[in-house]
Amino acid sequence: MVERSSVGTVTHYYGNIGVAVVQLKGELKLGDSVEIEGASTKLSQKVASMQIDHKEVSACKAGDDVGLKVDGKVHEGDTVYKVS
Repeated sequence: MVERSSVGTVTHYYGNIGVAVVQLKGELKLGDSVEIEGASTKLSQKVASMQIDHKEVSACKAGDDVGLKVDGKVHEGDTVYKVS
């Protein structure tokens, strides 16, 4: 059975570079499977690239604002779920 837990919320989206800024309330690391959902968003992907303050990171924790490379358009207020 697939389990999902909310790990953050999209606070900004940079469409020109395909990056979502996510305010985390849980842990996230490279290779994690995530789903991003909102009123008009439904996106599933693996975490392939994350940055904090323009520096690549392999893991981040609750309270971090992380730049997450996304495979499609997302919107402010969308919820990010970690899938296990």
